[in-house]
Amino acid sequence: MAEVTIHPARRALTEHERAQVVEMAGRHDSELADVEMVADDGIRLRGWTIRPKKANGQSVILFHGLSDNRVGMIGYAELLVSSGYTVLLPDARAHGASEGTTATYGLLEANDIRKWYEWLQAREHSGCIFGFGESMGAAQLLSSLASESGFCAVAAESPFSTLREIAYDRVGQFSHTGPWLGRTLLLPVIEAAFAYARWHYDLDLARASPMEAASSSRVPILLVHGMQDGNIPVRHSRAIKAHDPDLVLWEVPGADHGGAISVAPTEFREKLITWFSSHSREKQSNTVSKLR
Repeated sequence: MAEVTIHPARRALTEHERAQVVEMAGRHDSELADVEMVADDGIRLRGWTIRPKKANGQSVILFHGLSDNRVGMIGYAELLVSSGYTVLLPDARAHGASEGTTATYGLLEANDIRKWYEWLQAREHSGCIFGFGESMGAAQLLSSLASESGFCAVAAESPFSTLREIAYDRVGQFSHTGPWLGRTLLLPVIEAAFAYARWHYDLDLARASPMEAASSSRVPILLVHGMQDGNIPVRHSRAIKAHDPDLVLWEVPGADHGGAISVAPTEFREKLITWFSSHSREKQSNTVSKLR
């Protein structure tokens, strides 16, 4: 269980997918560029930037889900680029074209996100940098908020509350029993997997808790979760919200995992763009200037 969790399947980038992204960028009068950054442990993380020629001065970093890569976030990228945002789409460590062999569900990725934030800030000099993540990427983004407070605001769709809680769900999904099986009969198996990861890889995966990181952050957070999510149940976002009532939670009727943009595309776009624009430093600065 530990080995499968730490070493997820890797989805490689294809030339056909790149050609599709090039076409999308051209359709929105934007420039696509390959980018690279070195993480603190020396591995190379790779991604794309898409910069509209008529950019609005704001940037968004997009974080993909487990066993996916940056291509999985292209729908969100197109939505944002068409609204004037520059987007950065990195491959997570051990995913896509990035180096690394182990996924740590936020333990190491939180620092990778901080590095990407600093990298983008140094190159774009954005008025604001926002973050949006889906599934694993949402959980990693929330985990990064424990140490990275520079984001003007973030949005996270279908995150897990803690890795331990999603482990309970995973073992129950095979038998359609819900989380109770992992909390009871199969609890020794889950605890053995956590112990194995600590012993063999020096990874305390039990510390992977987006819920705790989110509650300790001052960054405005919008949670989005499909009410019919069969992968990461909506109770995870409800638990994060209960841990910090200041968070905003939008539960989307009829939406499965990461499906809000498909079920309610117009409302999704309006909520996301409004969330980012309402937390723009430039807007806040202009308001202060007018008051003066």
